[in-house]
Amino acid sequence: MRVIGVIPARYKSSRLEGKALADIHGKTMVQHVYERARLAKNLDDVVVATDDERILRAVVDFGGRAVMTSLDHRSGTDRVAEAIAFDPADVIVNIQGDEPMLDPAMIEEVVGPFRRGAATGIVTLKKEVFHDSEFADPGVVKVVTDADGLALYFSRSLIPFPHARGPRFRVFEHVGVYAYSRESLLKLAALPVSSLEEVESLEQLRALENGISILVVETASKGESISVDTAADLERVRAALLATSTQRITA
Repeated sequence: MRVIGVIPARYKSSRLEGKALADIHGKTMVQHVYERARLAKNLDDVVVATDDERILRAVVDFGGRAVMTSLDHRSGTDRVAEAIAFDPADVIVNIQGDEPMLDPAMIEEVVGPFRRGAATGIVTLKKEVFHDSEFADPGVVKVVTDADGLALYFSRSLIPFPHARGPRFRVFEHVGVYAYSRESLLKLAALPVSSLEEVESLEQLRALENGISILVVETASKGESISVDTAADLERVRAALLATSTQRITA
């Protein structure tokens, strides 16, 4: 089984243009993500899928592998699907290009079920959340699963909604690391936007509405992962990585 990680990295991000090339303590953000992904023990290769020559050159300059993809993709998943067209990968991990603090163990967690022969189209992650502020935040995407761990639904609303908050009431946030079987990825990328996907603005609902199963694994990772969408997020990441580096030096 060949497993590759693909990092989609477009230049014209709507809220922070060129963020893949943002400097974080002497390295571009895309280099940080690439190097974190390479630490995962069960990937055979990592490639950056970009739409911009500047990002391509930056990756090549630090010794990474990159491919050019279309400017017209509507999502990172579509970009990933184009990137693997000429690679015989059996399982593909979509690694978010704006998470320079990614825990490599999360990649191992989504690949593991495929290595063990799981009969599913997609594997992703969840973590339990506990606070009302998280329950109410539409930016915290919630997921509910069946008894076998297969996703029933993802929503920006609170699910399950508690009639009473007893001991069985638990809320899980979706963690957006995905591993796809090759067949499922290519099928998903070829499908039109689905109705629930459009309503919730959640691409994974396109898979559920079209019968592609999603196995959801509870992550064991306790590390902080900050998605860089704004200049403020970028400063938070710089501060967090500096603090981590300082702790290692003083340990």
